[in-house]
Amino acid sequence: MREQESAPAPGVAPAIGDLGCYAVDGSGRIVAVNDHGLRLLRLTLADALGHDHHELLHRSPDGSVVPRAQCPVLDAVLSRATCSGSELCFLRGDGLLLPVHWTTTPCLGESENGAATLVLFHPSAEDVAVNAPGTLSELERLALLAETTTSLTSTMNEQDTVDRLAGLVLPRLADWAVVDLIDDSGDVWRTRVVEHQDGRTVRHEQLEGPIPAVAPQSTLPLSRALRGTAASLADPGVYEGEPDSGIAVVQHELFLATGMHSAAIAPIRGPREVLGALTLGRGANPVPFATRDLSLLEDITRRVGLAISNSRLYQRQRRVAETMQRHLLPRLPDVPGVELHAGYLSAPDASQVGGDWYDAFGLSDDATALVIGDVVGHDLEAAAGMAQLRNMLRALAWAHQRRPSGVVEQLDQAMGRITDLPTATLILGHLAPDADGGWTWTWTNAGHPPPLLVTYDGRADYLQAPRSLLLGSGVAAPRADASVRLPPGSTLVLYTDGLIESRASGVEPGLARLRRHAAALAHHHVESFCDRLLERVRPPDNDDDVALLVLRVPRRRGR
Repeated sequence: MREQESAPAPGVAPAIGDLGCYAVDGSGRIVAVNDHGLRLLRLTLADALGHDHHELLHRSPDGSVVPRAQCPVLDAVLSRATCSGSELCFLRGDGLLLPVHWTTTPCLGESENGAATLVLFHPSAEDVAVNAPGTLSELERLALLAETTTSLTSTMNEQDTVDRLAGLVLPRLADWAVVDLIDDSGDVWRTRVVEHQDGRTVRHEQLEGPIPAVAPQSTLPLSRALRGTAASLADPGVYEGEPDSGIAVVQHELFLATGMHSAAIAPIRGPREVLGALTLGRGANPVPFATRDLSLLEDITRRVGLAISNSRLYQRQRRVAETMQRHLLPRLPDVPGVELHAGYLSAPDASQVGGDWYDAFGLSDDATALVIGDVVGHDLEAAAGMAQLRNMLRALAWAHQRRPSGVVEQLDQAMGRITDLPTATLILGHLAPDADGGWTWTWTNAGHPPPLLVTYDGRADYLQAPRSLLLGSGVAAPRADASVRLPPGSTLVLYTDGLIESRASGVEPGLARLRRHAAALAHHHVESFCDRLLERVRPPDNDDDVALLVLRVPRRRGR
């Protein structure tokens, strides 16, 4: 371990080994420097020897070069006097200033260029908190905490939170960051082991993975942190004795693998439970953690705990919403000779899950009803409204053997009288077999994006029909139907606007993208066709859920 650079306690003279010193000849050039002086000055021997000590080192507290006539060290050297003072800074090799207490004393011998003088120095006490590597000033501490709050509260993804944390603390506080998290079942997982190396962060995945459960009897730092006790310091010696738990073995291996000589470990607490622990370690940085560093570490982990707790709550809500949505979506019926497949993608934001749906069900006249719809709103209320609207539509379509437009007219009237549902868009169509073995698609469109028809030979066109008002507008207007005979082997694509709409560019680029990819996938099995459309077409900036319903009619014999 490298020697710690520190100032002596006030009123205590530094030991000789704690002093930096250099010797200058009669011309003021450095002729010798001790090892500790080189470490304090962040210089190599080649950087120092032969250089004018005044020009190389002596600076005012503001960083400016001290005029030669006003430099107290230079005056003492030239006058061959024994003097001391502390009103000067030395410029370090890394560009930072080192406030010093200095003393000059003439050497007994002579150098080649005349009488030599020895300059002894050590950091003044106030410099320890300012310039020690990995130690922040009060202003820097406040800035780090503000940045931590801003960065961690802007994501609802737990893994993003952990990654951002590493970027915040490395290398400002440490060379290593280790994050251990406790999951909902109580298992402990070493989620991240990250090192700052050559100006970049390097993840050591071989050191990550599950670790033993928290031992209630263990008195060692990580075990206590995972039980929620206060932050503490650790070094390799803490874990070199007989291990008191499986976690102690893992920690011993961590210190060996990383080369950390000093660590600070703090619990990550949520509002109601302990979520894990953060370990900051120093290896290349020679300055060990001190007790004063623990308060900052705990301030950071409090913010981390809040961010992770919010992320987990968010993910629980997301799972509830997705489960509800998927249970509300139906199983597709078997239609002889026709391939049917549906897909659903939840919104990136859990609060956006809800309003998009598909449906398919048999009618009493051997036709099959196909529906794609979107209730306005993106939350659990929209999902509940979607279920209510879907059930009403099913009942009306079965009870009244009408064309699709007539069923939708009745649905619109019912919405205004017996529900408080918001507006919605949908397409309702009937797929019916022809006498010659073909298939006819008859549909009505209530304010929804148009269906896409892809032929077997890779031509893709949107099916245009008179678009009527969306549901729930309160305006009574006639609705129209359109019919098309589906070419053999063709694929019909029904989708919601989450597949094509971009906040930045609207729907037109998305429509073109959907058409292009659907044409390229014309020969894929419908399941692959559906999955690849969801993967390729959805805009990255879309925050809506997506429902997709795909059907393919058979090719005629001999084609």
